[in-house]
Amino acid sequence: MTHPSVTEHKIDPASLAALPRTPGVYIFKGEGTLPLYIGKSVDIRSRVMSHLRAPDEASMIAQTRRIDFVETAGEIGALLLESRMIKEQSPLFNQRLRRVRTLCSIRLTSTDKGNLPEVVDSKSVNLGETAGLYGLFSSDHAAKAMLKELSQQHRLCMSVLGLEKTSARGCFGLQIKTCLGACVGKEDRHTHDQRLLSALVDSQVEVWPFSGPIDVIEESDGWVQRHRVNNWCYLGTQCSKVGTTSKLNAFKQNNFDLDSYKILVKPIMLKTVKVETVDP
Repeated sequence: MTHPSVTEHKIDPASLAALPRTPGVYIFKGEGTLPLYIGKSVDIRSRVMSHLRAPDEASMIAQTRRIDFVETAGEIGALLLESRMIKEQSPLFNQRLRRVRTLCSIRLTSTDKGNLPEVVDSKSVNLGETAGLYGLFSSDHAAKAMLKELSQQHRLCMSVLGLEKTSARGCFGLQIKTCLGACVGKEDRHTHDQRLLSALVDSQVEVWPFSGPIDVIEESDGWVQRHRVNNWCYLGTQCSKVGTTSKLNAFKQNNFDLDSYKILVKPIMLKTVKVETVDP
């Protein structure tokens, strides 16, 4: 089996030789002060070398002059650090993990007719502290697009969901047999609402399960890193190695962060990572 050859480059050989086979974040640097690209891996050296063999990344490699790195004690630390650094430095070739200023979610509001889904945003509700929210979206449009998709998958009524107007004949979905008739009383509204709830439950936003901040702990060969987190927001890392303690006040204490939530929700809720509560 043949492997793609390494793209021609002008990267400092010493910076390549220094790359470790450990978890962490790597930074592609060009002529300027801002990074070209920031990534993470459980094996920094292997991942960087794969970039050098990727034909579709030739433009980035041609602009790269050196590659820096920051080691972490585990994968969670690498993921959290990568997310923070991309938000702070906005590298040219990173398209994801950019900061989203306002997030939207779906909340079910009880009315005299039944449950009505409404789109709420992070300016009106406290994400991570409010129960009964479903999905996290970058816009009102994206939230409604998911509701439309669920209506097609589960034969829900677009009119009942508040996504279209209806007439005495019912919604358009009833006419083309994609709606079971909740809009005209052919389907019991409670039955419809239960099906809606079942469709949403997998995307339920978990409420922060602690009364305050915690430390997520990772260890590698005696090196301990404590990642401070509160309300699904990464605040910083304390390291047992001398000179590698970062500040813990980069973000506001209760500022919900989408990327940190995605990184941490499964390990914390499934209890597959070591955590310790932080004394006030």
